[in-house]
Amino acid sequence: MSSTPPDGVVLVDKPAGMTSHDVVARMRRLCGTRKVGHAGTLDPMATGLLVIGVGRATRLLTFLVGATKVYTATVRLGQATVTDDADGPVTSNVGVPDPARVLESLPAALDGLRGDILQVPSAVSAIKVGGERSYARVRAGEDVQLDARPVTISRLDVLGATPARAVDGTAVLDVDVVVGCSSGTYVRALARDLGTALGAGGHLTALRRTAVGVFDVAEARTLDALAAEADAGAVGLTPMTTIAVRCFPALPLAQDAAVALRYGKSVAPAPAPGLHAALAPDGHLIALVENHDDVARARLVVDPA
Repeated sequence: MSSTPPDGVVLVDKPAGMTSHDVVARMRRLCGTRKVGHAGTLDPMATGLLVIGVGRATRLLTFLVGATKVYTATVRLGQATVTDDADGPVTSNVGVPDPARVLESLPAALDGLRGDILQVPSAVSAIKVGGERSYARVRAGEDVQLDARPVTISRLDVLGATPARAVDGTAVLDVDVVVGCSSGTYVRALARDLGTALGAGGHLTALRRTAVGVFDVAEARTLDALAAEADAGAVGLTPMTTIAVRCFPALPLAQDAAVALRYGKSVAPAPAPGLHAALAPDGHLIALVENHDDVARARLVVDPA
């Protein structure tokens, strides 16, 4: 393994049963550096895409974490749980004795959950309440009520529905959906709210993140594959420049402007609002910049003087 700490981004296909922190810890060992982070948590039961930053690329994660997300999920209608997913005990066991009736009501219930909505996060979440994680308060026996938050559900479509039996024999309906949503959305809460709208209760039994912004899970590698790369020499990382120009419009700079930006000075404005990847004449990333008061100022300098 190289003695020089690596820099770059790697897309990981997280397996079920691991926390996002577990994946970060594994990547620290594989990459030989403690500077590893991720752009958006996945619950232990979930699988799919984690965007991992290594070395200086961890500084890019702040600007990637707010990207839109896409998931495939299975919602079990007929039962509600404490955690709004299959990891928690059942709190309501109404069942779905008439799947045809529920399926007739499903389109209207889905319509009510699309667009810009106010969502109450799952009580068993990492949101802090009075300085303590909400899930810790729930596990201590408290009845935690979290405030609703604005989120955007850009896509919520049914892929299929299958009548099934829960472990306890209750007749349920498993509905497979695809969800496109803003950062901060709880898909578990969507499952809960869909069940509530249908009067049957609901919880999540499967969740897979398939996209984060411009990144797709098809590009990701498993931890086993990454371990094999490390054993062979080094984990392959995508350079920060490649990531930046994929996520943000490129802003090529002349040499004098590149030097000025490295020293924290402003440069001529970008042609459009929003973040831009400011590039040196040789094409490598200097900074992420954004227009302010008719000039472009650095939000993040990755190649300082």
